[in-house]
Amino acid sequence: MGEYIIRTASEGDADAIAALERLCFPEGEAAEKVDFIKRLNVYAGHFLLLESDGILISMINGMVTDEPDLNDKMYHNADMHNENGKWQMIFGVESHPDFRKSGYAAVLIEKFIEEAKNQNRYGLVLTCKEPLIHYYEKFGFRNEGISHSEHGSALWYQMRKKLV
Repeated sequence: MGEYIIRTASEGDADAIAALERLCFPEGEAAEKVDFIKRLNVYAGHFLLLESDGILISMINGMVTDEPDLNDKMYHNADMHNENGKWQMIFGVESHPDFRKSGYAAVLIEKFIEEAKNQNRYGLVLTCKEPLIHYYEKFGFRNEGISHSEHGSALWYQMRKKLV
């Protein structure tokens, strides 16, 4: 792993974030730039970006809510964010294809978990496809089975890491 910085995002990062999203998710699953702008306007502090030499290599993001389960409405409605909520949702953990399997995503996941602990959240929730279940289990997430999410017409599994 090379030298890198981790920082929160701002609206000025929307182009780079949307470009990374398009590299990491198929059409229909990738959020649009307009969705990222809405999210950044409401909860930019819940975006962690990992950069090296000014290049966005990896990111993690998601809203905070009192709702215990991640649902599809959250992806498109930034106003559902509640800064004092109990659960940190994770909408995306993404690494540029040229930098995958280098530990960058793991660094961000661990930092996101640490921040959720420091913010006294009950825990973190994400959805993933079946091949990634074992990856998230390494960080203490537990598979709760098939999610109610129909995002991008894919089959998603809900994963939860309890902190309390």
